[in-house]
Amino acid sequence: MEIKNSTILITGGGSGIGKETAKQFIEKGAKVIITGRDEAKLNAVAKELGAIPLLFNISDFSSIEPMAAKVISLLGGRIDVLVNNAGIGVFPTLGEITLEDLQSVYATNVFGLTLLTQEIVKTFKAQNYGNIINLGSSAALKGFARGSVYAASKFAVRGLTQSWQAELRPFNIRVSLVNPSEVATAFAATDRKEREEESNKLGALEIAHSIVSVVEMRDKGFVTELNVWATNPF
Repeated sequence: MEIKNSTILITGGGSGIGKETAKQFIEKGAKVIITGRDEAKLNAVAKELGAIPLLFNISDFSSIEPMAAKVISLLGGRIDVLVNNAGIGVFPTLGEITLEDLQSVYATNVFGLTLLTQEIVKTFKAQNYGNIINLGSSAALKGFARGSVYAASKFAVRGLTQSWQAELRPFNIRVSLVNPSEVATAFAATDRKEREEESNKLGALEIAHSIVSVVEMRDKGFVTELNVWATNPF
């Protein structure tokens, strides 16, 4: 897809991978909406990047339909790319898992993601074109200690991606899954502050580059799934 003059929605765009992805798309000439739950932070990032900020909590299911309609309106009636980046994680051991853990992670990582995509796909189908990038994780490929809740949610995202690929290709809608290994971002930090980049770990830059590269492929093909690992994290 040609990035210049394209229209893009990135959830969780106020920091980390979402912010860097917005930056790279905007630098290539795209019009980008970023969503987030921290209004001050979101507005500051949008001003810095030249993005359009939209306050949105993807786990507030009642707000998804009107928010999606607002996105389409702000983008002039057309959307080319949806990047499902918003996500949370909790990491209790088996025996410590609460119902709240399961509900909160699935509300954002699975339920909200699905309901939002369903709304955006209405426009994709109407225009007979679109791109969906789902952010998975290496945890979508293999579980790990303390990963019951988070890994299960990312396995679900992988299953959603594969199902949507089967359903949406006849509408010229490309659906891809990007699976990063550990990335130095605010994702798992309780204070939600950005982590300093570690020389041997992936940063948001590498994942954003991967997302943009997947979208930039000519429309006659698409990447079904991309696994991104640090070269030598040891």
